[in-house]
Amino acid sequence: MTEESRPDREEDFAIFNHLESEVRSYARSYPVVFATARGAQLFARDGTAYLDFLMGCSSLNYGHNPPALKSALIDYIAGDGITHGLDLYNEAKESFLRELDETILRPRQLDYVVQFPGPTGANAVEAALKLARKITGRSNIIAFTNGFHGLSLGALSCTGSRFHRAAAGQLLGPVTRLPYDGYFGSSVDTADYLDHLLSDPSSGVDAPAAVIVETVQGEGGLNVAGTEWLQNVAAIARRHGALLIVDDIQAGVGRTDAFFSFEGSGLRPDMVTMAKSISGYGLPMAVVLIDRLLDVWQPGEHTGTFRGNCHAFVTARAALEHFWRTDSLAASVKEKGNLLKSRLEQIARKYDPSRASAKGRGMMRGIDLKSGEIASRVVRTAFQTGLIVEAAGPKDEVVKCLPPLVIGENQLSQGLDILEGAIDSVIGSAVNKAA
Repeated sequence: MTEESRPDREEDFAIFNHLESEVRSYARSYPVVFATARGAQLFARDGTAYLDFLMGCSSLNYGHNPPALKSALIDYIAGDGITHGLDLYNEAKESFLRELDETILRPRQLDYVVQFPGPTGANAVEAALKLARKITGRSNIIAFTNGFHGLSLGALSCTGSRFHRAAAGQLLGPVTRLPYDGYFGSSVDTADYLDHLLSDPSSGVDAPAAVIVETVQGEGGLNVAGTEWLQNVAAIARRHGALLIVDDIQAGVGRTDAFFSFEGSGLRPDMVTMAKSISGYGLPMAVVLIDRLLDVWQPGEHTGTFRGNCHAFVTARAALEHFWRTDSLAASVKEKGNLLKSRLEQIARKYDPSRASAKGRGMMRGIDLKSGEIASRVVRTAFQTGLIVEAAGPKDEVVKCLPPLVIGENQLSQGLDILEGAIDSVIGSAVNKAA
């Protein structure tokens, strides 16, 4: 790719600069106009190909335009299938629910009912928090440092980012934020700290309606909760009469190898929030999985106009049928996750631990470069050489890799080669400059 081939002249973005709000963010890191996409690649208007290790921030776990899902959607549209159904009974929803029950829930002995809120992750979190408060009669929620649960007011109150919280322009809550696993290092058991606070009537922490947790914090910087810590948090929540909500919006749908990110921990959450890749095709869709005994909603008590996206039901059913009826995808993700882990650790070992360290789980991994400025330069350099990655973490210091779960090993290695070259270029330049 040459500088001349990249369509990043000002006139290419004239309509965006004229009419689109300054709130846009991703576009600023990848200054081209994209036209098509297939598998692990995005193609710019001039035909330049980019390997996509962003994948809609894990909304496209099966890659761009997966053939089996595209075919199912085209057939449904061609047959005049219902597009929008509110919460009316319809065949698209019926087929999805049956597939979800037979392929995912029953084999895992999970007795959940399914709520369709509005079609985003934040909508799912809002619904789960609201239901937890309704069930318990309590208002406080326990959330964790560096957690990210959405940007609508209720979800934002549980989100840790000072930058995002400041945009609310008002007080947020009621939420008590406590340290995530490893926040103070391996010597401090933050689950024990949580238990002490909830057990002490003078701690100042009100009895919570729920504890909401991500097993892997995506936007928070790929922080991974240990199995024992998660089990302890779940036990503490139950002991103190709080519900356990697992936010599986980014880490779920196979991203950490099993369908649910909490499966290896043996958790049985009271509620699970899902969105992003649940539709399998990037179509807006979210669900809240609710323990059957906790489904105390009254009819119409929590609704959303676009809770009936039938096109998303079609592709979601096709994804479950095509990828999850056997264990082959999970096994493949585990194998490629180990390859990703090995390569990232190999890259990080080239530098002092104070400059780089690998982190994450499954195919949700990255490199902590200890500096937002360095990570930003790596993202830009990688893009200039054909790879789309993003930065995450409290200071945007972690370069995050979210390749499609179905990526071939050759393309995975190619992307990691580009990333390694970008890191070498940027850190080498920084070292030389410091010298």
